[in-house]
Amino acid sequence: MVRNVSDIRNIAICGHGNSGKTTLVDQLLVATGAATNKPSVDAGTSFCDFDEEEKNHKHSIESTVVHFDHAGKRINLIDTPGYPDFIGQMIGSLSAVETALIAIDAHAGIKVNTRRAWSEAGKAGCGRIIVITKLDTDNIDFPGLIAAIKEVFGSGCALINVPLGLGESLHGVASTLTLPADTKGAPIDPKEIHESLVESIIEVDEAVMERYFEGEIPSSEELAKLMVQAIASGSLTPIVCVSTKKDIGIKELMDFLATETLPPDAVIRLATKDGDTVSLKSDPLAPLAAQVFKTRIDPFVQRLSFIRIYSGTLKKDATIESPGARKGIKLGPLLSVQANHTEPIDEAGPGEIVAVAKCEDLHTGSSLGEVKLPAFSFPTPMVGLAVAPKARGDEAKLSGALHKITEEDPTVHVDHDPETKEMVLTGMSELHLSMIRERLKRRDHVEVEVKEPKIPYRETIQTNSEGSYRHKKQSGGAGQFAEVHVRMYPFPEGADATEFATKERFPQLKSFHYHEKNHFLWLDSVVGGSIPGNFMPAIEKGFLERLNQGVVAGYPVQNVCVEVHFGKDHPVDSNETAFRIAGSRVFAEVFKQSKPGLLEPIVNLHITVPAGNVGDVSSDLSGRRGQMVGMETVGGGMTVVEAKAPLGEVSTYARTLSSMTGGQGSFTMEFSHYEVVPGNVQQEIVSQAKLKVEED
Repeated sequence: MVRNVSDIRNIAICGHGNSGKTTLVDQLLVATGAATNKPSVDAGTSFCDFDEEEKNHKHSIESTVVHFDHAGKRINLIDTPGYPDFIGQMIGSLSAVETALIAIDAHAGIKVNTRRAWSEAGKAGCGRIIVITKLDTDNIDFPGLIAAIKEVFGSGCALINVPLGLGESLHGVASTLTLPADTKGAPIDPKEIHESLVESIIEVDEAVMERYFEGEIPSSEELAKLMVQAIASGSLTPIVCVSTKKDIGIKELMDFLATETLPPDAVIRLATKDGDTVSLKSDPLAPLAAQVFKTRIDPFVQRLSFIRIYSGTLKKDATIESPGARKGIKLGPLLSVQANHTEPIDEAGPGEIVAVAKCEDLHTGSSLGEVKLPAFSFPTPMVGLAVAPKARGDEAKLSGALHKITEEDPTVHVDHDPETKEMVLTGMSELHLSMIRERLKRRDHVEVEVKEPKIPYRETIQTNSEGSYRHKKQSGGAGQFAEVHVRMYPFPEGADATEFATKERFPQLKSFHYHEKNHFLWLDSVVGGSIPGNFMPAIEKGFLERLNQGVVAGYPVQNVCVEVHFGKDHPVDSNETAFRIAGSRVFAEVFKQSKPGLLEPIVNLHITVPAGNVGDVSSDLSGRRGQMVGMETVGGGMTVVEAKAPLGEVSTYARTLSSMTGGQGSFTMEFSHYEVVPGNVQQEIVSQAKLKVEED
């Protein structure tokens, strides 16, 4: 039976690592009877952290879907990892919910991934709620924490309840809305908050606000409805308080999640159909619209595709359409998911989160139905390792295992370097790659050897040049002959091919081909048939081979335009092979004359450190050719430093930062752009590349 959409709540719990998210989810499951015994992250018995890697490291690595029923509502919770290294799991999860519950450790305060969770939840259009955890710990500056939250996340953040006592003396929570008589031990008087909280809630309805200022107090039911609207609009971010250790605030949190989080129809979902934007209706009778937000490959049930349904009804064993698929996709049984346990169901409607097993045609981001849902925007992984199996003959086994990893985690890339024959695994950080290696060993029984991180340099040119190459080979019988003349130009990053390849700039232009991957443009300006048209694809093939192989240091070429304007052929000896070779050689020759240079990836760094370590960070960045571009005090004695630096200088930054800050520093890193490498550094990189070729 399809559940009523008004009785469903979908919530992702996010925040920084060690903020108590998973323990809180475990506690909610136990409190509602959805789980038994006493799960513990530290003991390796958490209901949500069930993978061996999670048990060993005592933190979440994957998002976990669970559910419980409370106050007549089905509450679907997605527990997400707290470390920035696994950010892809949080991004995918936020796309499938309407509300983000952002956990903040009362003692540790706002951390780097707290800010990231806030930002990603905003991008996903989620209502945001802050839950302050670990109020039973010592040395908590509660007023200072609330001030820091308001400073960082805005004045719309408002306490829904306050703790009664802190640390060992914590004995309850008091509502700031209903104002109980006993507020003994509260670090902030609820009465001081009550009036401004009510005004924040009623701001979304002018009629109610007018009546309020005329002396009419809204009822509790009216305030509850308006609070949902305020959360949906972003004008209000409720702050709730809990202690899982003392089981304080848990019942109040459950009530709040059931009554004040956003129902599925509170967020307008947009999709595209036949090029037009359409709004989705949370109606079980409407056309199906759903999306895969997570893929998990389990050694027992094999592949699981986690699906959020936005519109229509999904039924077991159905054949469904999917934009881009050549034919309908046949589904197997539908599954209700509770952590690592599944149960078959017949159908599911709008707002539901379900899974489908063993469907190879579904991938993270796949849309189900006639409409196409927006693609997920995952950060570009930038830290790479060359990997190879330890055991001979395990190459195919490793390749298959890595394919599983990339299906599960969109922030992992695997590339095969045609020049070095290496398999390059790229992830978000050293920790991320380390977890992948552990999973390969445990799940797929493949151990790997790794080499130092590979930096994805690129080659490019900085000036115009032109030249030609004649390929002539005669070794008995039919020979090979091809002559190709080209002009080469820098093709700026971001330039539009159609706007660049104009008749005004290239008067003899006949046609052009653009290759997005390398931002490479080649033009056919051959007139008079000096090169027969049937040989032009072979020349292009030669260009592309050289693009991938590189010219000066073996790195792929990008941001280049090549114009083929003249050539010669032979009626007998010319063939596609000859023109492919000539295309590759002329590209290399003219490239060397065009002031070639290396491009290096530049990354944005968001570094959170104690205020006393800012000078250390600045000095260290200078030594890494980096620069600070800003900083912000975020409360709790912490400062966020915004910086840019070459990836090659910070690929192992985690160890240095931990050493500098005594383990208190953390950072996130994301790709920004490519820049030309300074001359002295380029010489060193080119020399190392040549030395490696000689060694191989």
